[in-house]
Amino acid sequence: MQNGRVHVEVVETSSLGDRSYLAHDGRVALVVDPQRDIDRFLALAGRLGVRITHVAETHMHNDYVSGGLALAKATGASYLVSAADEVGFERVGVTDGDELALSEAMRLRVVATPGHTFHHLSYVLSGPDGPEGVFTGGSLLFGTTGRPDLLGAEHAHTLARHQHASARRLADLLPDGARIWPTHGFGSFCSASQSDAAASTMGNEKQTNPALRLEADDFVTQTLAGLDAWPAYYAHMGVRNASGPELADLTPARTADPEELQERLAAGEWVVDLRSRKAFAQRHLAGTLSFGLDGPMSTWLGWMIEWGTPITLLGESPEQVAEAQRELVRIGIERPAAGASGTPEEWAGGDASRLAGMAVAAFTDLAAARAGRPTRDLPAADIVLDVRMGDEWRAGHIDGAVHIPLPDLRHRMDELPEGAVWVHCGSGYRAAAATALLQRAGRRVVHIDDDFPEAGAAGLTITDN
Repeated sequence: MQNGRVHVEVVETSSLGDRSYLAHDGRVALVVDPQRDIDRFLALAGRLGVRITHVAETHMHNDYVSGGLALAKATGASYLVSAADEVGFERVGVTDGDELALSEAMRLRVVATPGHTFHHLSYVLSGPDGPEGVFTGGSLLFGTTGRPDLLGAEHAHTLARHQHASARRLADLLPDGARIWPTHGFGSFCSASQSDAAASTMGNEKQTNPALRLEADDFVTQTLAGLDAWPAYYAHMGVRNASGPELADLTPARTADPEELQERLAAGEWVVDLRSRKAFAQRHLAGTLSFGLDGPMSTWLGWMIEWGTPITLLGESPEQVAEAQRELVRIGIERPAAGASGTPEEWAGGDASRLAGMAVAAFTDLAAARAGRPTRDLPAADIVLDVRMGDEWRAGHIDGAVHIPLPDLRHRMDELPEGAVWVHCGSGYRAAAATALLQRAGRRVVHIDDDFPEAGAAGLTITDN
């Protein structure tokens, strides 16, 4: 590695749809929008042989608890936060136009880019040859922008106009070859829409991004019309970030024995099975809920659970439990009540009466059941429950299905008529969580573990009415 040249390392948090960044010149480093588990950034800096001297936040995050303050304390780095944000900790307050010399090779310019929040900042990173790119946080994303409604519907229109102006300002400031380094837009609900792009430049965005192609009124209308609900746990994130999150405790959870697991289940607590949904369907501890680590576990669990409910984690290995603990601490669920690793038989203490399975079907099975020609030993399709989000439902759904988005199901189960419930989503992950929740409530259920486009191919009528 050559000292004096600017390098930017991406630190993915794919489960939340976010990216953090470590920029360095071979000697010193800047970290932008770090997640709560700061050991990843310390380890990366160690591997690169660089010293973290600056940590920067683009905004007060709504979708995760920041690790910025803890990382700055651990490294002695300067902590750059908008001077306009009211926070409960010491920071270096920065504002539009500030320039910082990070080293002889790296300079940082602060650019006010309101829109995702009122005090949002972007950071232009320059090397010896000029601007390399810009850390845009929740401002200009790949093919979209950050959503403007997280501070309340009453501010959404104003912030959408700010987003448009901020994107135009960045486009005017930077050359076409400048790279775009956003925090959101990889599955995060902080993004107004999603993109499959892995990288982008300002020149690319000028060709594809609605904020740079549409006039302000059209951009605002299009952006606001495309917004759906966001996770309920977002309500807790901004407050935590403004108060100054402490260092996360990632020490192993206390191990629960089979009797304690039964006590927690009887108390109505959430005992979460982290294995794949296929393993869960085959056999699980009765009363447990399915949130596999092979999907966005923390997003959906954090969205659905009543905040403060004790959580016990069950995994195939201690490493699986530890990974789930790491995922949850990123959204402010500090410590699991307990954990256990092994098999359902071990969690049941050898008592087979404590075990359960789950019927699994494809859309072809549903079509056959609806036609009165069941292909397997499955219950009648009395109710078809679609747990996708509102925008997915409006784009097309199975005729006659009942729509209850997964985050609402816990409070709306009494809306479902009597009978067997066949549950589907877009691919099977959310349907597994919903089916387990219904099974725990005593309903007879079938988990449709299939991709939604297969519904039409199976002969089921798809409508948008």
